[in-house]
Amino acid sequence: MAANGKNSDDSDASREEICRNSSSEFREEEEDLIARLHRLIGDKWSLIAGRIPGRTAAEIETYWKSKHANSARSKSSNSSKTT
Repeated sequence: MAANGKNSDDSDASREEICRNSSSEFREEEEDLIARLHRLIGDKWSLIAGRIPGRTAAEIETYWKSKHANSARSKSSNSSKTT
C-alpha cells in the first residue's frame, strides 16, 4: 500500500485509463463534433477541447492539422495552377 493509503495498483489503473482516453484515436462522434465546432468558432482549440471530455487542446489541434493538412495543400496548389 502506498503512503497515501491507496493501493499502487489503483494508481496504475488510473494512469492506464488516462492514457487510453487520451489516445490519438478519435471516435467518429469526436471527429464530427470537432468539425462542427471548428466551422463555428475556428481555431479555438481550448474551447473545442472543453466540449470533449478527456481531450486536450493540443491533441485536437494536432488531429485537425494532420487530418486537414493535405486538403489545405491541395487547395493552394489548385489555386496556383489556375492563375
